[in-house]
Amino acid sequence: MDTDADTRARADAEAAPMFDMIELFYFAYRDFVGDADRLLEAYGFGRAHHRVLHFVARHPGLTIAELLDILAITKQSLNRVLKELIAQDFIEPRAGAEDRRQRRLFATRKGDDLALRLARAQTRRFAAAMRALGGDARSEASAFLLEMIDREARERVLALIAAASPDAVAAASPDAA
Repeated sequence: MDTDADTRARADAEAAPMFDMIELFYFAYRDFVGDADRLLEAYGFGRAHHRVLHFVARHPGLTIAELLDILAITKQSLNRVLKELIAQDFIEPRAGAEDRRQRRLFATRKGDDLALRLARAQTRRFAAAMRALGGDARSEASAFLLEMIDREARERVLALIAAASPDAVAAASPDAA
């Protein structure tokens, strides 16, 4: 059931596009991923490699099906990137413990090191912005980003984040208030 706020938000969006927000989000994203892009260039990797490496490093033992669900990409796209990451020893596939046919993905030491370097580069940008805003910026930014995610996916996203870092979810969780 829609709330009055949902109805007003929908009407506002239909009346006048938020060009300023759209462009701010675009430029913020451009610069945020640009920090990582510069590090990835040295390896001949792109953003798809970064996303795969990030989630495999954060969630050791992910299956290919789970990774496809997280990234919402085609199996063909994933296979190309995964093949390169495996060939260059950033990710290692292993047979599943219960089902030997199932491939579980793990970052190698080299993969963990690169994933951490990329995360630190992006963390510096987040930290600088939050310092500049002060107050409860992290909590507010987390809540904003969570609201940007499709409603039906939010709980899955929070569960995924919590699986790797339970404390980080508290700020974004609707129950945290």
